[in-house]
Amino acid sequence: MSGDGPPAIGIRLLDPRLRGWGFPRWGSAAAAGLDLHACLDAPLTLAPQAPPVLIAAGFCVRIGDPDWCGLIFPRSGLGHCDGLVLGNTVGVIDADYEGPVMISAWNRNPIAGDAPAVTIEPGDRIAQLVLTRVTRPALTVTEAFGEAEAPPEGGSGRGRGGFGSTGVR
Repeated sequence: MSGDGPPAIGIRLLDPRLRGWGFPRWGSAAAAGLDLHACLDAPLTLAPQAPPVLIAAGFCVRIGDPDWCGLIFPRSGLGHCDGLVLGNTVGVIDADYEGPVMISAWNRNPIAGDAPAVTIEPGDRIAQLVLTRVTRPALTVTEAFGEAEAPPEGGSGRGRGGFGSTGVR
């Protein structure tokens, strides 16, 4: 199914306000992520550490090509400055999914102190969709890594000290 370039991806608008908000568009000519809008009927306030909520992005997408997928990420400034991130960290849209795109929004700010609530207005750009290639390598189940699978000098040594043993500590 894949050609040399990216696939033609179908988008079906469910919320007519998206056109007025400028969807679909990338924020700049070099932006990786397509801006996703909060298709809300009224402002939504998320208290710090409250359970995530699903917010409609107002469209359905069909990527169609199994060599591609969509990844939904938070917008950098909202996550870093305001605490608005995704409740599932990253959303994955498989090539055969055709349903509505939803954004799992979460206020990561701490409950203690004067951490702010986050208010999302209808039409706010709250996430971004990045379309990327998918690679499916051949997997081989083995009982142990032998000479054929190991690098010279008997392996890399990684993993012998346990999880996180090569980190900053």
